[in-house]
Amino acid sequence: MRWYQISADETAKQTNSDPHKGLSTKEVEQRLKRDGRNEWKEEKGVSQLALFFGQFKDFMVLVLLVATVISGLLGEYIDSIAILLIVVLNALIGFFQERNAEKSLSKLKELNAPMARVLRDGQWAKISSAELVVGDVVSLSAGDRVPADLRLVSVTSLETEESALTGESLPVAKVTEKLESDQLGPQDQLNIAFMSSLVTRGSGTGIVIGTGSNTAVGQIAELLVDTKRKETPLERRLEKLGKILIVIALLLTALTVLAGVYRGNPVYEMLIAGVSLAVAVIPEGLPAIVTVALSLGVQRMIKQKAIVRRLSAVETLGSATVICSDKTGTLTENQMTVKEIYLDGKTYTVTGDGYDPSGGFYRDDKESKEEALQQFLRYGVLSSHAKVFRKKKRWMIDGDPTEGALVVAAKKAGIDEGKLSEYDILHEIPFDSKRKRMTVLVRTPDGKQIAITKGAPDVLIEKAAYLGADKKLLADKDKRKLYEAVDQMAAKALRTIAVCIRQFPAGYEPKEEELEKEMSFIGLNGLIDPPRKEARDAIIDCRKAGIKTIMITGDHVKTATAIANMLHILPPAGKVVEGKDLDHMSDEELQADVDNMYVFARVTPEHKLRIVQALQKVGHIVAMTGDGVNDAPAIKASDIGISMGVTGTDVAKEASALVLMDDNFATIKAAIKEGRTIYSNIRKFVRYLLASNVGEILVMLFAMILALPMPLVPIQILWVNLVTDGLPAIALGMDKAEDEVMKQKPRHPNEGIFARGLGTKIVTRGILIGSVTIIAFMLMYQGDPERLVYAQTTAFTTLVMAQLIHVFDCRSEKSVFARNPLGNVWLIGAVLSSIVLLLAVIYVDPLQPIFHTTDLVMRDWTLILALSAVPTVLFGFMKK
Repeated sequence: MRWYQISADETAKQTNSDPHKGLSTKEVEQRLKRDGRNEWKEEKGVSQLALFFGQFKDFMVLVLLVATVISGLLGEYIDSIAILLIVVLNALIGFFQERNAEKSLSKLKELNAPMARVLRDGQWAKISSAELVVGDVVSLSAGDRVPADLRLVSVTSLETEESALTGESLPVAKVTEKLESDQLGPQDQLNIAFMSSLVTRGSGTGIVIGTGSNTAVGQIAELLVDTKRKETPLERRLEKLGKILIVIALLLTALTVLAGVYRGNPVYEMLIAGVSLAVAVIPEGLPAIVTVALSLGVQRMIKQKAIVRRLSAVETLGSATVICSDKTGTLTENQMTVKEIYLDGKTYTVTGDGYDPSGGFYRDDKESKEEALQQFLRYGVLSSHAKVFRKKKRWMIDGDPTEGALVVAAKKAGIDEGKLSEYDILHEIPFDSKRKRMTVLVRTPDGKQIAITKGAPDVLIEKAAYLGADKKLLADKDKRKLYEAVDQMAAKALRTIAVCIRQFPAGYEPKEEELEKEMSFIGLNGLIDPPRKEARDAIIDCRKAGIKTIMITGDHVKTATAIANMLHILPPAGKVVEGKDLDHMSDEELQADVDNMYVFARVTPEHKLRIVQALQKVGHIVAMTGDGVNDAPAIKASDIGISMGVTGTDVAKEASALVLMDDNFATIKAAIKEGRTIYSNIRKFVRYLLASNVGEILVMLFAMILALPMPLVPIQILWVNLVTDGLPAIALGMDKAEDEVMKQKPRHPNEGIFARGLGTKIVTRGILIGSVTIIAFMLMYQGDPERLVYAQTTAFTTLVMAQLIHVFDCRSEKSVFARNPLGNVWLIGAVLSSIVLLLAVIYVDPLQPIFHTTDLVMRDWTLILALSAVPTVLFGFMKK
């Protein structure tokens, strides 16, 4: 028997599951051990050994190894062994950099895992879908990705889109009844919800019957696994830069070798020197360091509650000029509370805040417990899916915040959702953002049927035919009063939810299209979701950073305006635009005025997409937030799609580049700040590496031009590359944000890595580093061959110290004096480590013949430090 051929009850028996309580934690642990996690096998990653040997695939490293072998054959054993050891050490550094980058990216992948709402030990909870096991009871709602193969046990207008499996893009209506046929394909198994399919409408629950590779899509996915990570635009630009540098380095190296041979130096000595110089000049570690910097920055974002799904988003964040934000939950607390009720021409004040069900109902300062009010509150509970519970002394809701507020309001009147079990939900028309309403058909204990509709007041006032439960005809003057009540609530920043009903006689089975006709308008709920204090501060900070905040909401225009003023979004001349106004605007008209618009109210998902596209047309880099299925097009079309981690659907998350784990606007600001910092740090170590490399190659060229002996021997060149390019460069990638990072205008997305004077800084510092090194060599050499080793040691030390001092200059775009030199403890540690290694090769006797060094005295160090500081101090005062 196949799963679709047996009943839901039989499925529960065969999986040893309880549809009402789910599995126990102990049972889940046993099944996880037996069946494994709910994920299919992936392509094996590169082994640690292969990763290490991959460090030797670089062409220049291979040439150096060949030259080293030749040197050994010619009897230069010490040099050959020393160079070989340095090459291995360099490979180890590259290996650890790449391994750490892979680990970071792997952690990010785990964090990106979709979530599932599952029943465990009688309690609903959200868990990673990878933790699902056969027998788990899973809840589905519109916008979810089905997390495993499920045998459905209950459905309410449930439809799924199964193109990932069947290729058919049209949604499939789901059922719970068993199917008799023996040869049904996936597209005809209507009582099965398949893993990775999308819930497009309705809701339902199902029992897990297959996980991981044992799902229908899992068996296909194993054949199509592709775990390759895409490079970011910045990484591609740097890779292109690396290739250009290789060509330049090869030409300069060839020039150096030919010049040295022409002057009579041994060919093999010049060959090794040339290759060593090329290895030192080419920043082969740059891609790995970029990846490390990106992944470290992304890890910092995670600590600030932002998960980056695509590394390219990190670069784009620094360019954002506009943030289009939802109001509810992002700019506000997302703890909706009913504060007023309008019923039969009377206004009731509701006390209490948040989800705490303590409070009461008052009219004219007197507590009210009228039956009409009680019945109105029941309608709110019956048309809501939210549950209210207490956890760790804190009241919380499971479900939609607006529906949660209605349930909490009913609890304040002593109406518990559990006490309404005698009411049966017969049918539901789910909420739709276009229709702006939802409806449930309920059978009451006396057998009557009531259709309860809740939604936007402007929609329901126009659709209603009657007023009140006694079905008085709804006249124009009644509509005006209702609109006045809506306006009064909206002016207080209250969001309004209207409730209508239609009654049907016992035994009558109404059709779906009848449920929302000839309705009676019952009353209004006025709810408030208070603005987040941290969101207001973040909006002000974003404005200082040249980033405009736009609020987009489905709320009433007066509610939206009131909240926008509280949050300091709306400037005096800023415009508030309603969705109906957008409908009458052409794209050209919208683009012409969009820079003056700050609040969009009563909008649909289609409006959101138009707003994003209009902003992009006039040159903005747009970050767009959203949480629903219908938000996905706007999220995907934006430059930085941002989804909500708490309330967001899986579809919204998949369309996004950034997921907010706390649904908080302040987290967007923090992510933008981190994105700017990451890009700034990448510029820092590009500047440091290239300026140092320019200095190294110029030292050799200056020597050739001035007909001097080689100021650096090959082993010294490689040692400089080892001790200065590795740890200090990585430490720069961990630098904290500069104070001015959120006071600068957004970076243009097409800005080159050398923009804003970085190329000039690299060349000028490189020239000075090379110059002071050759000056140190000439002062100590004085044309005496007996002093050559002494002069080479001085030049070697000057070059290293100049680079290590220069690294502090790279911490700021302004000047070395603009930041506290002790502000980056990682950099201090890296520089001290490099100095210790430098001192070792100068003063440890066994290392001196290997590295061609000799002891230096205090007088030498005075000269070295004075010359080494010149490039950094000179430009520090010039501030260029």
